Amino acid sequence: MAPVTVRPTRIDIAIANEIADRTTPEVEETAEALTWGADEHVLLAVAAAGWLYARTRPAAERRAANHIFAVSLVTAMLPHVLKSAFDQVRPDRLTVRGHRRGVPFSGRARDAFPSGHAMHMGALASAAGLLPPARRRLVRGIAVGLSLTRIALLAHWASDVVAGFTLGIVIERMLRPWTLAKRSTEPGKRQARS
Repeated sequence: MAPVTVRPTRIDIAIANEIADRTTPEVEETAEALTWGADEHVLLAVAAAGWLYARTRPAAERRAANHIFAVSLVTAMLPHVLKSAFDQVRPDRLTVRGHRRGVPFSGRARDAFPSGHAMHMGALASAAGLLPPARRRLVRGIAVGLSLTRIALLAHWASDVVAGFTLGIVIERMLRPWTLAKRSTEPGKRQARS
């Protein structure tokens, strides 16, 4: 057992009960397919491929790829660390009605807090701030939508998703000064210290 037990809020329980009462197998199957877009393995593979591709690109693109890869690595590891410190039962373990309506079982029973998928998506939504407005809105919309699949599947309480998404934003913003900093590539020039 983890040292800290997190309990769902009344709002969390109300949302989970509504989903359990109103979902259908088709909704659950769709959410289950979509949620793969926020899976750490998929995101790490895409980030690694982007990082490798960017090695041949201009410096600004290499820095962006370094940033995305670093953020992906941190948001892939941190949820595992946090889940060992926090204990919370997933909502899918507390419903019978939901399973009759197609809700699958997700992950380990007591690993609800925080949502790792939402953490990845929060980091992605935050990094989208570096994109032009139309692309930024598209990426942020996708990130929010993929995060909501975790609630629809009853894999996480709504508060787990909000916490994970917020942590993802914080992580991305904390890494920016290191991963996006311009470095001198000219021989003999030293970078100024601040």
